[in-house]
Amino acid sequence: MYKQKPTIKQLSFERECWSNGKHYVAGVDEAGRGPLAGPVVAAAVVFPCGLIPFDVNDSKKLTPAKRDIVYDVILNRALSVGIGIVNEKIIDKINILQATYQAMRQAIAALEVEPDLIFVDGKQIPNLKILQTALVRGDGCCFSVAAASVVAKVTRDRIMNRLDREYPQYQFARHKGYPTKLHVERIRQFGRCLVHRTSFKIRTLKESG
Repeated sequence: MYKQKPTIKQLSFERECWSNGKHYVAGVDEAGRGPLAGPVVAAAVVFPCGLIPFDVNDSKKLTPAKRDIVYDVILNRALSVGIGIVNEKIIDKINILQATYQAMRQAIAALEVEPDLIFVDGKQIPNLKILQTALVRGDGCCFSVAAASVVAKVTRDRIMNRLDREYPQYQFARHKGYPTKLHVERIRQFGRCLVHRTSFKIRTLKESG
C-alpha cells in the first residue's frame, strides 16, 4: 500500500483515505487497561482533510507536561473528538477487554461526525458497523491514533488526579492506579477502596516494583 514505512508526521494513512474520498477518518485508542483502580478511557479523533501535521506522538513517549500541551492543540485542531469512559464496576462485571471495546464504541458514538473509516490501535472493535482497520502499534505510526492516545491518557490522568483528592491515602496522582510498588503497599495497608477493580489480582511487591 505504501512505498515507504508510514510515519506519524506524514499522515500517510489519513492522506490515502482523503485522496480516496473518505473525508472523515477517525483514530481510536484507549488508556487504562492495566491499572488496579479507576476507569478505562477511550478517545476517537477526527481531523479535517488536509491537516498540516503538528507535534503528536504516542502518549507513552511524551512527558505529562508535553501531553497537556498536545492535548490542547488536538482539541483546537480536530474536527471532532469523542471520549468514552467505562468505570471499574462495569470492568469487574464484563471484564477489561469488553469494557475497553465498550469505551471505544462510546467514544465513536460521541463524535459529531460519523467516520467513513476508523483506524484503531491493536485489534478491531466488535459490534461496530463502521469500516475499520486495526493497526499494530497504531499509536506509533498513525497520526489520528496517536492523537487519540494522548486524549485518552490525559483524560484518564485527570480523572485519577481527582480521585487522588477523594482517596489521598492511595496517592493515585503518583501512579494513576497502576500496580506500582507504592500502590500495592497502600492497598495492603488500607485495603481496596470503591474505585479499585475487585476482579484484578493484586500483584506482589516483587512483581509490581
